[in-house]
Amino acid sequence: MLSEREKILLKTLVEQYIHEGQPVGSRSLAKFSGLDLSSATIRNVMADLEEMGYVASPHTSAGRMPTALGYRFFVDTLLVVQALDIEQITLLENQLHPNNPLRLLDATSRLLSELTQFVGVVVTPKRVGGVVFRHIEFLPLSDKRILLILVTPDGDVQNRIIMTETAYSQSDLIEAGNFLNQHYAGCTLEEIHTGLQSELTQLRQNMADLMSAAIEMSNDALQESSETVVIAGEHRLFDVHDLSDNLSSLKQLFELFERKSKLLQLLELSHQARGVKIFIGGESDETVLEEISMITAPYAMDGKIVGTVGVIGPRRMAYDRIIPIVDITARLLSSNLS
Repeated sequence: MLSEREKILLKTLVEQYIHEGQPVGSRSLAKFSGLDLSSATIRNVMADLEEMGYVASPHTSAGRMPTALGYRFFVDTLLVVQALDIEQITLLENQLHPNNPLRLLDATSRLLSELTQFVGVVVTPKRVGGVVFRHIEFLPLSDKRILLILVTPDGDVQNRIIMTETAYSQSDLIEAGNFLNQHYAGCTLEEIHTGLQSELTQLRQNMADLMSAAIEMSNDALQESSETVVIAGEHRLFDVHDLSDNLSSLKQLFELFERKSKLLQLLELSHQARGVKIFIGGESDETVLEEISMITAPYAMDGKIVGTVGVIGPRRMAYDRIIPIVDITARLLSSNLS
């Protein structure tokens, strides 16, 4: 446990380091901490904090900078989060339109990048229980060509063309669509197959064939749009002094963005959280993430968590400003998708 004096000095050191980007000396700590302490006393406290692993000194004569452990204690215990101003909230509300779910996710990652000047990431909706469709419709194109209009579990609208052996009337297609929506919308592929087995014997054979083809195409559409990551603003990391000095690490980080699989594993942890989750570099086995922090929050659709939004940037980031941006973005996205 840290004493109150140690907490105040650590908080001051982290805030000053985030602001200045330079190791913080005892004079600065005396000036900005509000404590009436001598430089010698502050140096002794810093030595104790360094021994506990909260701060480090790059050189003997230099000031100190926070470690991953120091950042973690600051974020979990000492951080005071800023409220977003009305202009930022209005910008988020105006630019996140629910007219097209895929464009909405794209816009979300770009907006997060613009507001924070770091990398914006969105994990596209996670399939809940393998649900095949939320809504389905059939439209006739010609005698034996039917347009299948499919609303996927994440609200995306996809079109498929079904070639049939039989000509269907408009009323047949409406009947088939109504039947599937009434009995099987929101069900998994296994549930649909099980249910249809008992229903197919009661349906006309040509209707049964149409429904079976529609279900298979719906499942194909689900597989094609499997979970992925939308990333925006990677180029902004070149402007981050803490990262641009090490081009080798930056290259590895871009390779991580390219692969996405490892990034997905890290972002997957956010699905388990009911709010903002902060990952601080140095807490992972991935050396490429040593100087990186991620702030993420899950977003939901109809009350179920389906994906993650987040920001990736240097460990030296303004957590107090970025946390509410990520939090409110996730809430707005949940509202729009629902």
